[in-house]
Amino acid sequence: MPTENSHKSLGLLALAGLTPYQEKDGEEYMNDGQLEHFRRLLKAWRDQLREEVDRTVHHMQDEAANFPDPVDRAAQEEEFSLELRTRDRERKLIKKIEKTLKRIDDDDFGFCDSCGIEIGVRRLEARPTADLCIDCKTMAEIKEKQMQG
Repeated sequence: MPTENSHKSLGLLALAGLTPYQEKDGEEYMNDGQLEHFRRLLKAWRDQLREEVDRTVHHMQDEAANFPDPVDRAAQEEEFSLELRTRDRERKLIKKIEKTLKRIDDDDFGFCDSCGIEIGVRRLEARPTADLCIDCKTMAEIKEKQMQG
Protein backbone atom coordinates (compact mmCIF):
# COMPACT_ATOMS: atom_id res chain seq x y z
CA MET A 1 0.00 0.00 0.00
CA PRO A 2 1.62 3.31 -1.05
CA THR A 3 2.30 5.84 1.64
CA GLU A 4 1.45 9.51 1.31
CA ASN A 5 5.10 10.40 0.63
CA SER A 6 5.54 7.81 -2.11
CA HIS A 7 2.28 8.97 -3.69
CA LYS A 8 3.49 12.57 -3.50
CA SER A 9 6.84 11.74 -5.09
CA LEU A 10 5.12 9.90 -7.92
CA GLY A 11 2.94 12.97 -8.34
CA LEU A 12 6.01 15.18 -8.57
CA LEU A 13 7.65 12.85 -11.05
CA ALA A 14 4.49 12.70 -13.17
CA LEU A 15 4.15 16.49 -12.94
CA ALA A 16 7.63 16.86 -14.41
CA GLY A 17 6.93 14.20 -17.05
CA LEU A 18 9.59 11.97 -15.50
CA THR A 19 9.81 8.37 -14.42
CA PRO A 20 11.84 7.23 -11.39
CA TYR A 21 15.53 7.50 -12.21
CA GLN A 22 17.03 4.15 -13.19
CA GLU A 23 20.57 3.91 -11.90
CA LYS A 24 23.05 2.04 -14.05
CA ASP A 25 25.72 -0.33 -12.76
CA GLY A 26 28.91 1.55 -11.88
CA GLU A 27 27.25 4.92 -12.41
CA GLU A 28 28.78 7.81 -10.47
CA TYR A 29 26.46 9.32 -7.86
CA MET A 30 25.08 12.74 -8.86
CA ASN A 31 26.40 12.59 -12.39
CA ASP A 32 25.09 14.95 -15.08
CA GLY A 33 22.10 12.70 -15.87
CA GLN A 34 20.98 12.53 -12.25
CA LEU A 35 21.48 16.27 -11.73
CA GLU A 36 19.41 17.03 -14.83
CA HIS A 37 16.70 14.65 -13.60
CA PHE A 38 16.44 16.53 -10.31
CA ARG A 39 16.72 19.93 -11.99
CA ARG A 40 13.71 19.10 -14.19
CA LEU A 41 11.80 17.72 -11.19
CA LEU A 42 12.42 20.82 -9.07
CA LYS A 43 11.64 23.28 -11.87
CA ALA A 44 8.33 21.56 -12.66
CA TRP A 45 7.39 21.60 -8.97
CA ARG A 46 8.34 25.29 -8.66
CA ASP A 47 6.35 26.20 -11.79
CA GLN A 48 3.29 24.34 -10.48
CA LEU A 49 3.49 26.20 -7.16
CA ARG A 50 3.84 29.54 -8.94
CA GLU A 51 0.73 28.79 -10.99
CA GLU A 52 -1.17 28.08 -7.76
CA VAL A 53 -0.08 31.45 -6.35
CA ASP A 54 -1.26 33.23 -9.49
CA ARG A 55 -4.59 31.39 -9.39
CA THR A 56 -5.11 32.43 -5.78
CA VAL A 57 -4.45 36.08 -6.52
CA HIS A 58 -6.96 36.05 -9.37
CA HIS A 59 -9.50 34.09 -7.32
CA MET A 60 -9.27 36.52 -4.41
CA GLN A 61 -9.64 39.51 -6.74
CA ASP A 62 -12.64 37.95 -8.48
CA GLU A 63 -14.33 36.78 -5.26
CA ALA A 64 -13.77 39.91 -3.20
CA ALA A 65 -17.22 41.21 -2.34
CA ASN A 66 -18.54 43.49 0.30
CA PHE A 67 -21.20 41.35 1.94
CA PRO A 68 -23.71 43.25 4.06
CA ASP A 69 -24.23 40.21 6.31
CA PRO A 70 -21.40 39.92 8.88
CA VAL A 71 -21.59 36.11 8.80
CA ASP A 72 -21.03 36.03 5.03
CA ARG A 73 -18.19 38.53 5.35
CA ALA A 74 -16.58 36.49 8.13
CA ALA A 75 -16.85 33.28 6.12
CA GLN A 76 -15.17 34.96 3.14
CA GLU A 77 -12.41 36.39 5.34
CA GLU A 78 -11.77 32.95 6.85
CA GLU A 79 -11.58 31.39 3.37
CA PHE A 80 -9.13 34.06 2.24
CA SER A 81 -7.09 33.64 5.42
CA LEU A 82 -6.75 29.89 4.82
CA GLU A 83 -5.75 30.47 1.21
CA LEU A 84 -3.17 33.06 2.21
CA ARG A 85 -1.67 30.73 4.82
CA THR A 86 -1.42 27.98 2.22
CA ARG A 87 0.22 30.33 -0.26
CA ASP A 88 2.65 31.52 2.42
CA ARG A 89 3.75 27.90 2.98
CA GLU A 90 4.07 27.46 -0.78
CA ARG A 91 6.12 30.69 -1.04
CA LYS A 92 8.53 29.30 1.57
CA LEU A 93 8.67 26.03 -0.36
CA ILE A 94 9.47 27.90 -3.58
CA LYS A 95 12.38 29.58 -1.78
CA LYS A 96 13.60 26.17 -0.62
CA ILE A 97 13.32 24.83 -4.19
CA GLU A 98 15.31 27.84 -5.48
CA LYS A 99 17.98 27.16 -2.85
CA THR A 100 18.11 23.50 -3.93
CA LEU A 101 18.40 24.45 -7.62
CA LYS A 102 21.33 26.70 -6.68
CA ARG A 103 22.94 23.75 -4.88
CA ILE A 104 22.60 21.70 -8.08
CA ASP A 105 24.24 24.52 -10.07
CA ASP A 106 27.02 24.75 -7.45
CA ASP A 107 27.56 20.95 -7.62
CA ASP A 108 26.66 20.63 -3.93
CA PHE A 109 23.49 18.53 -4.23
CA GLY A 110 22.69 15.04 -3.00
CA PHE A 111 25.02 14.86 -0.02
CA CYS A 112 24.13 15.18 3.67
CA ASP A 113 24.94 18.59 5.14
CA SER A 114 25.71 16.97 8.49
CA CYS A 115 27.81 13.90 7.74
CA GLY A 116 28.57 14.21 4.02
CA ILE A 117 27.32 10.82 2.84
CA GLU A 118 25.09 10.30 -0.19
CA ILE A 119 21.42 11.03 0.56
CA GLY A 120 20.26 8.63 -2.15
CA VAL A 121 18.30 8.97 -5.37
CA ARG A 122 15.06 7.45 -4.02
CA ARG A 123 15.00 9.70 -0.93
CA LEU A 124 15.65 12.74 -3.13
CA GLU A 125 12.85 11.75 -5.49
CA ALA A 126 10.50 11.52 -2.52
CA ARG A 127 11.78 14.78 -0.98
CA PRO A 128 13.83 16.68 -3.57
CA THR A 129 14.76 19.50 -1.16
CA ALA A 130 16.26 17.12 1.43
CA ASP A 131 19.66 18.18 2.70
CA LEU A 132 20.14 15.51 5.39
CA CYS A 133 20.45 11.74 5.06
CA ILE A 134 17.74 9.72 6.76
CA ASP A 135 19.92 8.92 9.81
CA CYS A 136 20.88 12.56 10.44
CA LYS A 137 17.28 13.70 9.87
CA THR A 138 16.05 11.10 12.39
CA MET A 139 18.64 12.27 14.94
CA ALA A 140 17.68 15.92 14.36
CA GLU A 141 14.00 15.10 14.94
CA ILE A 142 14.84 13.21 18.16
CA LYS A 143 16.91 16.16 19.42
CA GLU A 144 14.10 18.55 18.53
CA LYS A 145 11.58 16.46 20.49
CA GLN A 146 13.92 16.37 23.49
CA MET A 147 14.34 20.15 23.39
CA GLN A 148 10.55 20.65 23.31
CA GLY A 149 9.75 18.13 26.02
